[in-house]
Amino acid sequence: MKKSVLVTVLLATTTLVPAHALAQSTSAPAGSVAAPAAGTPAAPQAQAEQAQEQVDVSTPGGADTEEIVVVGRNIPSVVRSTPEVISVLSSADIARTGEGDIAGALSRVTGLSVVGNGFVYVRGLGDRYSSSLLNGSPLPSPEPLRRVVPLDIFPTNVVASALVQKSYSVNYPGEFGGGVINLTTKAVPEKTFLQIGGSVGADTVTTSELGYTYYGSRSDWTGFDDGERTVPGFIKDAGINGTSPTSAQITGLSNAPTTLLQRNNQLPANFSYDGSFGTSVDVGSTRLGVIASAGLSNTWRTRDATQQVSDDVGGILTRDFRTVLTDNRAIVNGLLGFGAEFGENKIRFTNLYVHDTVKQGRLAAGSTANIGVLPGGIQPFIIQNTSFFERQLIDSQLTGEFKIGDFAFDARGSYANTRRDSPYERSFTYQYNDTFKDYTNNLSGLQGASIAFSELEENLWSGQANLTWNVPFDRPFALSVGYAYTDTSRTSSRYTFQYQNANNGPVPDIYAQQRPDYLTSDFTVLTNGIYLRNTSTGQGAAAYDASLKVHGAYGQVEGEIADGLRATVGVRYETADERVQPSGNALATNLSRDYFLPAVTVTYNFAADMQARFHLSKTIARPQFRELAPQLYQDFESDRLFFGNAALQDSQLYNAEARYEWYFGKEQRLSFAGFYKRIDNPIEAVGFFPAGTDTLQTGFANAPKATLYGGEFESQKYVPLDWIGSPFFDSRRLVLVANYTYTKSKISAADELIASPFQSGTAVTLRPANVLFRDGAPLTGQSDHLVNLQLGIEDKKSLSQLTLLFNYASDRVTTRGPVAASGGVRLPDLIEHPGIRFDVVARQGIYVLDKTIEVKFEARNLTGTGYREFQTFDNGAQVDINRYKLGRVFTLGASVQF
Repeated sequence: MKKSVLVTVLLATTTLVPAHALAQSTSAPAGSVAAPAAGTPAAPQAQAEQAQEQVDVSTPGGADTEEIVVVGRNIPSVVRSTPEVISVLSSADIARTGEGDIAGALSRVTGLSVVGNGFVYVRGLGDRYSSSLLNGSPLPSPEPLRRVVPLDIFPTNVVASALVQKSYSVNYPGEFGGGVINLTTKAVPEKTFLQIGGSVGADTVTTSELGYTYYGSRSDWTGFDDGERTVPGFIKDAGINGTSPTSAQITGLSNAPTTLLQRNNQLPANFSYDGSFGTSVDVGSTRLGVIASAGLSNTWRTRDATQQVSDDVGGILTRDFRTVLTDNRAIVNGLLGFGAEFGENKIRFTNLYVHDTVKQGRLAAGSTANIGVLPGGIQPFIIQNTSFFERQLIDSQLTGEFKIGDFAFDARGSYANTRRDSPYERSFTYQYNDTFKDYTNNLSGLQGASIAFSELEENLWSGQANLTWNVPFDRPFALSVGYAYTDTSRTSSRYTFQYQNANNGPVPDIYAQQRPDYLTSDFTVLTNGIYLRNTSTGQGAAAYDASLKVHGAYGQVEGEIADGLRATVGVRYETADERVQPSGNALATNLSRDYFLPAVTVTYNFAADMQARFHLSKTIARPQFRELAPQLYQDFESDRLFFGNAALQDSQLYNAEARYEWYFGKEQRLSFAGFYKRIDNPIEAVGFFPAGTDTLQTGFANAPKATLYGGEFESQKYVPLDWIGSPFFDSRRLVLVANYTYTKSKISAADELIASPFQSGTAVTLRPANVLFRDGAPLTGQSDHLVNLQLGIEDKKSLSQLTLLFNYASDRVTTRGPVAASGGVRLPDLIEHPGIRFDVVARQGIYVLDKTIEVKFEARNLTGTGYREFQTFDNGAQVDINRYKLGRVFTLGASVQF
C-alpha cells in the first residue's frame, strides 16, 4: 500500500508522484462512491466500489510506491500529481460509460476518438501513432493491417484501469506519436467474490430484420469452427509451390456449408455472458491472490450500403453497387491472474486469452462503367462473398515491482502470440444474361468464382527492467534508468485461386445458371474438368516473413527545482532492425535505424489549486508490417482492398505542449492546453487504381512533412443535491463532464520524389509528392473538432446511476484522393462523416439477501447517426464510397455478485 500519512498530517503539503509511481496511486477515481456517513452501513455495491478507489495502474518503472512530499499545496488527484499529461479511467469510470469494451470507454477521454474496428486515435493522429501496452508490456495485434491492437477486443470486465498518456516520457517506448494507452488487468482482490452476469440487446437496423448468412459449421455461434474449414494440405502445398490444384483434389474442399448464402428474414438478438471470481489469503505478511474471468458475446450487424467509385475528374461513376453485409461477431475472452503483495512489493502473473471472430455474408448488386445498367433498371452484376475472419490473442506476463529502502526496481517479461486465420474466403460474380433473362456465371471473362486462404501468426517476446533511486536530498530528487528489449516475428500467407474450366473457356450454359454451391459441386467440377488456377502471385506476394527487434535504454531525472517548480528530464536511445521478406520477386524491406529521443516536462504550482505544465520531446513512428508487405488484403470493416509499400521510411515527430490546470475540488478540475507537432515523413493511406481496373485499392506512402496543432478543454464538476430537501436526493449528486479538442493539421508537399504506394518488382518506383498529396491537406483520421459531454446523476451510498452521453466528431479524411486512371490526375480525398451520437446508460443496484443485483440498461446511437464515406468533386458531384444506416441499439443486462 502506498504511504499517505504525510498527506493527512501536512495539509499544506503537495505530493509529487513520478510517472513511474503510478502503480500504487491512492487517488480516488472520478465518480467513485464516497464513504457513507458514520453509523450508516454501506450497501454491498458501495463497499465494493470503495475498495476500488485505489486505481491500479502498472507501468514501466512502476515500482516506486512511496509518495514524495515537497513544500507546496495539496494535490488531490493522480491526474495532477503526475509530471506528465495523463487521463485515467478507473473501473468506476468505465462502468459509468456502460461500454462493453475498452475502445468505447476510451472514446470518452479528451482528445480521443475511435475509428473503424476499435482503433483509437489520439488528437486526430491515426492509430499507427499510438501504442498499446498491457500491464506495461507491449502487445502484438491480431489485425494484419495494423501493428497496434484493436481495443474493442478487450471487454471491460477484465480491465482494472486504462491510462492514456499524451506527453512522452522516456520510460515508454519511442514509438509515441499521439500517446500511449496502457491497460492494467485486475490483480489481487481485496476480498473473495464471485460475479456472474448476462445481457440481451436489439439493433433497430439488424435485429429481426433481413440479413444474409451461411451455415459454416455447427459451432460458429461460439466463434470457433468445428473442423469444417480445415485447410487441406494440397492447398498449402499449391500456395507454396505456385501450382494449381486439380479437379480430383478440389473435390476435397468444403462446399455448400461455406458457399451457400441464404436469406435470414429475422436475424437474432445480441447476447453476452460473463463471470469472474477472485480470492485472496494472507500467509504471514504476504497476501496471495487469484482472479479469473471469462466471457462470451455474440452480436449481429447488417449494413445495407451504397458503394460507388469514380476514376473520373468529373465524378462520373465507374462502379455503382448496393451491398448488404451481415456480420455475426463472437468474442470469447478469459483472464487468469495470480498475485502476491508483501510490504510495498508486488508480483503478478497475468494470462489473457481473446478469441474474436467475424462471420460475414455479403451480397452486392450493381454495375460497372463498361457494362452499364440494362433498360428497365436491371442490374448487370451480382457478387456474393462468404468469409470467416478468426483472430486470437494469447498473452502471458510476469511482473515484479519492489521497493528496497530508497531504491525501487521493477522487471517485466512477456510472451504473446497472435493469429489471424481466414479460410474459405469465397467470391462469386454473376452477370445478367439477356438471353436467359437471368444471371449466369460461366467461370470466364467478367464472370467467375474464387477462393482464398489467409493465415497470419505473430510472436512477441519482450523484457524490461527499471531502477529508480530516490536520492535523500532536502528536496525530492529521483534518478531512473531502464532497459527494454522486444523481438517480434510474423509469418503471413494469402493463397488465392480462381475456378477455371479445363479448356480455360466458359462452362456450358446449363452449368452457368446454377447457384454457387452447385456450380462448385463435385459433379460440376469433375464433369467439366474444373481446376483451381493459382492467382496468388498476381496479387502481390503470396507470403512474407517479417521481424522487428528493438533495444532501448533510458536515463531520467525527476526533481523539485524550487518551491512549487518541478521537472522531469530524460533521454531514450533506441536501435531497431525491421525486415519484411516477401516471397517471389517482390521488393523486400530492411530498415535499420537508431535514435536519441529526449523529453522534458516542467510543472509549476503557482497557486494553491493551480498549476501549469510545459513539455518538449522527440518521438518516432515506424512503418507497420502490413504497410510494408506487398500482399493484397481484404479488410472486412471498410470492405476495401489494401496493399503494402516496401519502400516506406520511419516518421519522426517533434512535440510541444503547454497546459493550465485548476483543481477546484476533490476530483474536480478545469484545464486548457495547446499542443504542436511537426512530423517528418508521415505515413498516409493513399488510394489508387491498379492498371486496367476500376477497383479502388488503398496503399501507403510517406508524405514529405506535416504539422499538427490544436487545443484542449476539459472540465469535471460534481454538484451535491442534498439542498433540494428530499430524502431521495440527500445522497445523490450531479456529474458534469465536458471536453473539447480542436485539431488542425497540414501536409507539406512539393515536387520532391517519394516512393509510390504501389511497388512492383525489385526497383523502387518514385513519383512527385504533389501528385499523391495536395499541399495543405489535413492528415488522415484527423477531425478538427471532438466533443464529449456527460451529464449524470448518481447515488454516493449505493449503486444508482443515470448517465447521458453526447459525442461529436467532425469530418475527417480516411484515404488520400486516388490518382485517376486517365491522365494521372489526383481525385478528391475520401471523407468520413462521423456526426453526432447520443447514448443513455442506467445502472441500478437491487439488494436481495445482502447481495447486489446490478441491472444495466443502455440505449445507444439514439440520434440514428449512420456511416458515410464520400468524395466531393470540383463540379459539386458527390460519390458515396461507403454509406449505410446504423441502428439504435438497446441492451438490458444484469449481474449478481456473491
